[in-house]
Amino acid sequence: MINYKKLMPELLEISTMAGLAILEIYQHPESMEIQTKSDSSPVTCADLMAHEVIKKGLNNLTPHWPILSEEDADIPYEQRQGWERYWLVDPLDGTKEFIKGNDEFTVNIALIEKGHSVLGIVHMPCFKHSYFAWQGGGAYKQQGEDAPIAICSRHDPSNPLFVVTSRHHGHSRLQTLLSSLGDPKVITYGSALKFCAVAEGEADLYPRLGPTSEWDTAAAQCIVEQAGGLVCDEQGDPFRYNQKPNLLNPAFFACGTREQKWLDFFSKLMRGDE
Repeated sequence: MINYKKLMPELLEISTMAGLAILEIYQHPESMEIQTKSDSSPVTCADLMAHEVIKKGLNNLTPHWPILSEEDADIPYEQRQGWERYWLVDPLDGTKEFIKGNDEFTVNIALIEKGHSVLGIVHMPCFKHSYFAWQGGGAYKQQGEDAPIAICSRHDPSNPLFVVTSRHHGHSRLQTLLSSLGDPKVITYGSALKFCAVAEGEADLYPRLGPTSEWDTAAAQCIVEQAGGLVCDEQGDPFRYNQKPNLLNPAFFACGTREQKWLDFFSKLMRGDE
């Protein structure tokens, strides 16, 4: 049995060190090098520096566990499909926010076991906040060196609903969905912070209809689930990882409740059913 709680202090230190490497570039934008990847998304020298910090830290901590990172994802499915346990990492989630000088970017580290996210850290370098959780251990928010505080999602959705969305990924289906909710209060965040808003009860729902990759969701999924919520596809099935050759996620929603009536309601909205 893996003691997830025992791993957490060193993992928080690794995410913090990666965040400091990112801030070295963020605070000196004249040194920022930006490239465009094959999928037209941007990557900066900060993404690559954070990747190296995390890779070194995880290899020292758990040398026999594989690492799948956004910046080192070219691993054939034939190889990784046999992994029962591996790290899934987004060294800098919210690169667009980072480039624009918006502080809402994060470092995401998840541990996947048999397709399930069993441990997750979402670290905010600019604010020195960390959200983290592990299977069976609850979800927490920590500010700097302060003691962690347990967080809990909102199990009884508010009226009106509080919905968190991305400021960069507007979608016609999303606008239709929001209209179907009546007059929801809409909050916009970058990166994995949208999940964290659901996990700590700031929002009821985060619907995502556009494309994401598995490293975008894994760490935050564990946090939402351990806070009492759920991350699932349009049919209401919880996300699993490393189940197919490509690493793209389907449309999904994160919600603060697991009550079936609300899951049915949100699933119906996502599918566009009458």
